[in-house]
Amino acid sequence: MLATTKKRLADLLESNKKVMLDEWEKMIMESDKDPFKDHIKQNGEAIFNIVLSVFTRSEEELETYIKKLAYVVGDERVKADINIGEFVYNVNIGRSIINKYLYKMDMDWTELQMSIDNINYCFDKFLYYTVSYYTEAKNKIIEEKSKFIDSTHKDRLTLLGQMTSSFIHEFRNPLTSIQGFIQLLKADYPSMNYLDIISNELEQLNFRISQFLLLSKKELIGKEKNIFSLKSLVDEVLTFLYPSILDCKVRIIKVVDDIKLYGYSDEIRQVLINIVFNAIDVLSQYRSDPLIEIKGDFTNEKKEFIKLEIANNGPMIPKELLQTIFEPFVTTKKLGTGLGLFVCKEIIEKHKGTLSCESNKEKTVFTIILPSAETTHI
Repeated sequence: MLATTKKRLADLLESNKKVMLDEWEKMIMESDKDPFKDHIKQNGEAIFNIVLSVFTRSEEELETYIKKLAYVVGDERVKADINIGEFVYNVNIGRSIINKYLYKMDMDWTELQMSIDNINYCFDKFLYYTVSYYTEAKNKIIEEKSKFIDSTHKDRLTLLGQMTSSFIHEFRNPLTSIQGFIQLLKADYPSMNYLDIISNELEQLNFRISQFLLLSKKELIGKEKNIFSLKSLVDEVLTFLYPSILDCKVRIIKVVDDIKLYGYSDEIRQVLINIVFNAIDVLSQYRSDPLIEIKGDFTNEKKEFIKLEIANNGPMIPKELLQTIFEPFVTTKKLGTGLGLFVCKEIIEKHKGTLSCESNKEKTVFTIILPSAETTHI
């Protein structure tokens, strides 16, 4: 571009600067909640000066100037916490006003187009650096908030673990005594009514207590892994829950092969009880023909992993709940703690396995994948 052309364009913009800025100020979007709204006119003038510098600064100097202003404005937009779209709109209003005045210039179209391209380059670069700064800063804030939430969440679990561990040990002493006296009563009065029911209810209470205990301890001292039969374990669970199954008239379909697992049988038993009991609880409220299907087999011929599916024909779990169903403190029950499925997932993952859930209108399926005893026990 010739020096005379540059000077004409610079003179035009300079002489009309106040008119353009006044026109721009009337058209901008301005939020009353913006703590930096007094800076908008000042920033608009700074952007206008960038455009003027196209004719006097080198490309390298221009880039530095644009970045410096972009980061200042970007920081203001982050602190203002207002939709960045408002800022982009205001900048482009300024671009349109400048281009409108340039189109009125009586000069060669090629030279005019070159100047418009250069000015648009300034605006595009300014928007790019400002929005990039804003996005990165916002992402950093979100990341820090997420870390804080995660940390707080873990602190809650740690505190809960410490509280429950202390409470449970105190609670279990009288519970053990009661269970012992029930056994004595059974021996002395074998025909006494309701002793089996009382004993079963105490076992379920003990099971619920164990869920909380697992939040405070990953491993128990002196506790050893062992090889156990999945089929036998499922049978134990169904026997344990038989009163509830009978009371709710739940039909059970069980097809489980004689598979061996290696781990803590009492913990896997707890997982199965929790999932089956939850299914019974749901079915008792929503179905007149309640059904639970339990299927267990190897995942392939190599017999490295087993797959256990526990399905029920209860109502479909909403997608939004399905995404958080294994998180702590998530529950749909009025008196629920939201820890049951969280504990289940913790146990399965401790055994190097996975626990997942799928739900549709026909059925809800909890799927457990675990290494078989042939893989884990060498």
